[in-house]
Amino acid sequence: MAAACSGGDEIQTASVTTYLDELQDCTIHMASQLHKVAVIGAGVSGLVTARELQREGQQIVVYEKSNQIGGVWVYDPEVETDRLGLDANRRIIHSSMYDSLRTNLTKQLMEFTDYSFTIEKNGKYLYFPDRKEVLKFLNDFGRDFGLDHLIRFNTEVVSVEQKNGKWVLESKTSDVDQINQKELFDAVVICNGHHTQPKLADTPGIKKWPGKQIHSHNYRVSDPYKDQVVVVIGNGPSGYGIAFDIAKVAKEVHVSSRFPQVEVRKLETYDNVWQHSKIEYCHENGAVAFEDGALVPADIIIHCTGYKYDFPFLKTNGIVTVDDNRVGPLYKHVFPPRLAPALSFVGIPKQTLNFRVAELQAKWVAQVLSGKVTLPSRQKMVADVEEHYRLMEETGVPKHHTHTFLSCNDTFIYLDWLAAQVGLPPTDEQLKRIFDKLVELATISRVGFRERLVESWPF
Repeated sequence: MAAACSGGDEIQTASVTTYLDELQDCTIHMASQLHKVAVIGAGVSGLVTARELQREGQQIVVYEKSNQIGGVWVYDPEVETDRLGLDANRRIIHSSMYDSLRTNLTKQLMEFTDYSFTIEKNGKYLYFPDRKEVLKFLNDFGRDFGLDHLIRFNTEVVSVEQKNGKWVLESKTSDVDQINQKELFDAVVICNGHHTQPKLADTPGIKKWPGKQIHSHNYRVSDPYKDQVVVVIGNGPSGYGIAFDIAKVAKEVHVSSRFPQVEVRKLETYDNVWQHSKIEYCHENGAVAFEDGALVPADIIIHCTGYKYDFPFLKTNGIVTVDDNRVGPLYKHVFPPRLAPALSFVGIPKQTLNFRVAELQAKWVAQVLSGKVTLPSRQKMVADVEEHYRLMEETGVPKHHTHTFLSCNDTFIYLDWLAAQVGLPPTDEQLKRIFDKLVELATISRVGFRERLVESWPF
């Protein structure tokens, strides 16, 4: 599944095309000699990228703005002063992790191809780890592959810009003796995640609605919602996860979905959780009107409406842009054709098997940089990108879903394509069955889908 912005230079003559093809071949040949690579971020994508680059013998520096590895899996009880994330000058908290989070994927679906997710205290084959267990898995991974010494902690990347064939990376430390430093790299891999900059719903009347509002990015624990009437916008994994967490203490929880086929009902096993259609209007008297006719006097609205891709440090003179959550142009979600292979992104896709996708993307990037794998010409990469755009438009998929895998099949096609690039076998059939069944059960109902998966095993 390829994805990227339309773009690239339009080629007018055969001679220019031939010249650019030769230039691309030259660039890839030069890339095979690269020795110094910057990795931005030490979460899942950054760690597995560092591991793969290290295997290929590259000299690596990993930049991590916090004091530990784990990225979004690090729980931070602090929240931002602007609970909606509208103030560009606010102090940004990176993680969106809430205290009670339990994964929506089984441990098998969160493993790497050669590193198993073992949980000693629970011997169940199908098991959904909590946030602490996932963070331990990542720390164990970093320790076992000797990655800690590659990471510069408490170091934020301020600027990344290509000059004279090198990438100039400027960073600053967050300690008392703040140090700003510039360093040259042959290649940069961006692994900074996409769960930090909130995206809000454009709901009629909400700007004048008098109650409290937060984005799920700033949700941590349920205590502040005791005896409150809460409206949750969004019926994705975070929407239902937070709704069920709050339901333990709230008076009422009302989950709103923008999908027209949603079944309006009170959810089973919960006496105080209702599922509604899209919000029609937020009234100044505090009432929230739904398209299904319900009118709820609410105290708090929680926006579980996703996130924006954001690379504030990256300077490419418009070569790489973010437009309506489309990062591009990116060949196969990874390489910008005009800057490949010296610039790449790992971990962009959403609604997929994130750990496995990041691992195979990282292997691909590392082997391209070492010269083991060759990218197509710039023209072919741009053509692939534009074809993906055309198919999206034909099938009515909105631009903001450019990097969203809308089906299990999308995930498997992409994973198997990546595996083929790096000489690995396709996805194990048992993993496919687990993922297919999990999505099937969660689509039927978010209530108890984990337990129903375990009960239905084997399948």
